[in-house]
Amino acid sequence: MTPPRPHPFARSRMAERFDRVVEYMWERGWDEKPPLEPEYLWKIGSRGFDAADEISIRSEETVADFRERLEALCKALREEADLNALGHAMAYGQITGAIRKRHALGRIWREEPELASTPIAPPILVVGQMRSGTTRVQRLLAADPQHSGTRFCNSHDPVPSKPDLRPLKGRFALALARRINPWLDTMHPFGSLRTDEEIGWLAAALSPATFEAQWRIDSFVAFSEGRDQAPVYREFARILRTDAAKMGDAGKPRVLKCPQFAEDLGALLDQFPDARLVVCERDHEEVLASSISMTASQMAFQSDNHDIEWLQEAWARKIAVRQAAMDAALEEFEGPVAHIAFSALNANWRSAIMQAYLTLGMPLPDQSLAAMTAEREKSARDPHGRHATQIANFGSAARA
Repeated sequence: MTPPRPHPFARSRMAERFDRVVEYMWERGWDEKPPLEPEYLWKIGSRGFDAADEISIRSEETVADFRERLEALCKALREEADLNALGHAMAYGQITGAIRKRHALGRIWREEPELASTPIAPPILVVGQMRSGTTRVQRLLAADPQHSGTRFCNSHDPVPSKPDLRPLKGRFALALARRINPWLDTMHPFGSLRTDEEIGWLAAALSPATFEAQWRIDSFVAFSEGRDQAPVYREFARILRTDAAKMGDAGKPRVLKCPQFAEDLGALLDQFPDARLVVCERDHEEVLASSISMTASQMAFQSDNHDIEWLQEAWARKIAVRQAAMDAALEEFEGPVAHIAFSALNANWRSAIMQAYLTLGMPLPDQSLAAMTAEREKSARDPHGRHATQIANFGSAARA
C-alpha cells in the first residue's frame, strides 16, 4: 500500500534510515565519503577501461563537451545542492555510472563501429512538457506492432551485453527506488521491460534532464541551457542505432520520448530530420503543479533543506523555456506533426490516437488498435491515478 503523502517534500522512513546509515558509516570510517570532484569520479568510473574508450569514434567536440559538463555538474553539486548523505551517495553513483557507461559504449564502438551507424526507420518523436501525457502516448504508440519502444532497463543501462542481464538489473534498481520513494509509481508507473523514456541515454551524456529533477543545481542548468546540445544528441543517436541493432528492431519506427526533447527539439531533429512528431499539450498550470509534485518527491530524500517557492519559480521558468524552444523548432520543421491535447486523451484516447495516425499518414489496422487497447487496460491498473489526489491534498503551496 502507498503511504499517505501529506506534503510535496514528504519522505519515507526507509529513505531517512538509509540516510542515517550512510552518514554513520562515514562518521565511523567504515567507508570513505567520496569527493564530488571530477578527477576522483573519473578515476572510479573509468576503472578497467582504456583511455581510448573515452574517445572511440567520438569527435573532439563531443569528448570535450562531456568533460566540461562533468566539471560544471560537480561544481554545482558541491556548492549549491546541499546534499545529505543519501543524496551525496546517489550523486556519486549516478555520475560514476555515467562515466562507466561512457567508456563501455566507447569500447563497443571501437570494436564494432558499424553499430553506431545502423540504418533505422524514421522514428516517431513524442514531445511536450513533463506531465503532459507524453508517457501515455509513447506507450500507446509503442504497443502498436508496427512500431518499437525502448525498454526501461535499456534506457537505464544502454550498454548491451551477453547474456543480457539488464532486465534483472532494472528490476533491482526499481525495487530499491520504490523502497526509498514509495510514491514513485503514482507519478510515473515503471516496469523493467516496459516501454519508457530515453532519459537514461541523455543522462549518460550528462544532459541536465535527470539531474535537475533531483537536485538544486541552478548553475549547471544555466550552463547547459547556454550551450550547443549537438554533442548530446549525436551520442543519443549512436545509442539508439546500437540499441536497435542489438534488439533487432531497426526496421520499425522507434517511438522516442523525453520531456527534455521539447527544450532540445532543434538538436534532436538535426539527427532525425525524417521523423514524425506527436506534440502533447496540457494547461501549463496543471503541468506546473504536477511537475512540482514529481520533482519535490525526488529532491525530498536527497537534501534536508527544501524551498517550495524556489521550486515553483524554477519549474515555471523551465516550462516557459521549453515551450519557447519547442515552438521555435516546430516553426522550422516541415515534416508531419500531430497534436494531442491532454483533455482529449482523457476523454477518448482512441479518437485522439486515430486522429494522430491520420494526421501523420500512418495506417492503423485492427490489430494495432487491439494492442493499444490491451496497453490501455494494463495502464488503467497502475497507481498513477492517485497522483492527482496527492496534489489536491497538498493545498495551494503545490498548485502555485
